[in-house]
Amino acid sequence: MNTRLEKLMQWLQEKNTEAAFLTSTPNVFYMTNFHCEPHERLLGLFVFQEKEPMLICPKMEEGHARGAGWTHEIIGYTDTDNPWDMIAKAIEARGIDASAVAIEKEHLNVERYEHLSQLFPKAAFRSAEEKVRELRLIKDEKELSILREAAAMADYAVEIGINAIQENRSELEVLATIEHELKKKGIHKMSFDTMVLTGANSALPHGVPGANKIGRGDFVLFDLGVIIDGYCSDITRTVAFGEISDEQKHIYETVLKGQLNAVESCKPGATFSEIDHAARSVIADAGYGDLFPHRLGHGLGISVHEYPDVKEGNNSPLREGMVFTIEPGIYVPNVGGVRIEDDVYVTKDGVEILTKFPKELQFVK
Repeated sequence: MNTRLEKLMQWLQEKNTEAAFLTSTPNVFYMTNFHCEPHERLLGLFVFQEKEPMLICPKMEEGHARGAGWTHEIIGYTDTDNPWDMIAKAIEARGIDASAVAIEKEHLNVERYEHLSQLFPKAAFRSAEEKVRELRLIKDEKELSILREAAAMADYAVEIGINAIQENRSELEVLATIEHELKKKGIHKMSFDTMVLTGANSALPHGVPGANKIGRGDFVLFDLGVIIDGYCSDITRTVAFGEISDEQKHIYETVLKGQLNAVESCKPGATFSEIDHAARSVIADAGYGDLFPHRLGHGLGISVHEYPDVKEGNNSPLREGMVFTIEPGIYVPNVGGVRIEDDVYVTKDGVEILTKFPKELQFVK
């Protein structure tokens, strides 16, 4: 039995909850080391206080689950099977008559909730997220090693992108170059849709790359990440193509100052709200407060956006072992946008910056 399963089983006993049913790909992966994108099919993991856990997945994925190291029961079903009938038999064989079941309330859909309610008609349902988030929040040495590797590959991807910048080359052309070179390095999947944004498009925090051509005097913003062994990286860097205006330089230096101020404020015991304020106050004092519309950052790990939120009002303290992003930005319509993002790991007395690509303003000739 792996340690993560044991901790969840112990929590079930403490909470007088007979079973937990996890259904999201990230949480099933965290508990089993088995990564599966089931699409419309059912993926689930039942964990009980004392009985053997069981994994539910399409039959075609059973070999992958065993290969990932899962040694307990697997309910593998075909496309003509009703997996809920199979689950009901396994529950009956275990003699489980639950009065409380923990579920992922943010993920489980209504149809599957109704099936679960039929399996456990007397049960009250509570959130499993509170415990799984707590477990995933603190990264162990193995996780940290993978996250360092993913961050290094994100650094490399930014370097590829900057080297690919040419006048009149489109955002999508640069994006394609980045992902082509990463494939050659063995990267199967990005953490999210890669962003290469230039000119006015860079002023959209979640802009969509397209046929926009890179022109002199433009900012070029890269926001990207890779997945290695199930863990994500996430970096943003912004560079200047040719000479830019004094206003653009001021925007960049303001974002950089705010980002560095936030990184410097990170240490165990500080709150996420304080870190957000460390960056946001710099940007607000420079007159750009209304042009920084998003949170400062987010947790990072198996999911590219995971608990916790690094934002105003989150007064939870930083703890050693947390990994999250710090990514302030300023977005000026018709001028351009700047965002600078790092992945950071909380140490016993500060932070380790995992993404190491230089942050000083770079001018691409």
